[in-house]
Amino acid sequence: MKKIFILFACIPFLGCAEMQQVMQQLPQTQGVLSQAEIASGLKEALNKGIDKQVVKLTNVDGFYKNEMVKILLPEELKKVDKALRDVGMGKLADEGIKVMNRAAEDAVKEATPIFVDAVKGMSFNDAKNILLGDDSSATTYLQTTTSSALYTKFSPVIKNSYAKVGADKIWSQIITKYNSLPLVKKVNPDLTDYTTNKAMEGVFKMIAVEEKDIRNNLAARTSDLLKRVFSLQDNK
Repeated sequence: MKKIFILFACIPFLGCAEMQQVMQQLPQTQGVLSQAEIASGLKEALNKGIDKQVVKLTNVDGFYKNEMVKILLPEELKKVDKALRDVGMGKLADEGIKVMNRAAEDAVKEATPIFVDAVKGMSFNDAKNILLGDDSSATTYLQTTTSSALYTKFSPVIKNSYAKVGADKIWSQIITKYNSLPLVKKVNPDLTDYTTNKAMEGVFKMIAVEEKDIRNNLAARTSDLLKRVFSLQDNK
């Protein structure tokens, strides 16, 4: 089902012959949908996913209180968390997790358009392979072809966000406190890298939530165009 959802990204680049080749392999429904209607409907679905789900991530607690995407400590820092709590510094440990999520919430405000541009940049052959592939083809494609470019854009935003929300100072304090404890192995984690990857993961995950809802829940198709376009997949 992911195949149809991504088609809009390549439609502006298709010739008539190429589009006809794709259209002939789509299920048929009563009435005729123009190429423009299909493109508009699929684009509306993606925009709906961004507006309804990804924008939530930019709000205060968008990551922190969303159990699907909340950023928890990496494995190497779990011992830091435990050690601080054991010596009565649980409040500082909690604040470290919170500001890590705050940085992600702040970064997504600037990074979401980058994700959309990456999807629009797919070639016709890429989109055709996704359209005719299995149900995980779109997710696999997006993760393998956009992650590098997205990381390059996300990372400096996360770094700046750390400074903006005060996460850099808090984590510096946490690491300093931990490293000063007796008999511990000192740590120096790259939290910008870790948070960048987790923020990207959250964006993909929330778009997938809305995508799945539109495909499987008729009530989520909130416009006539969405109903008509996504009826194509219902007849597969």
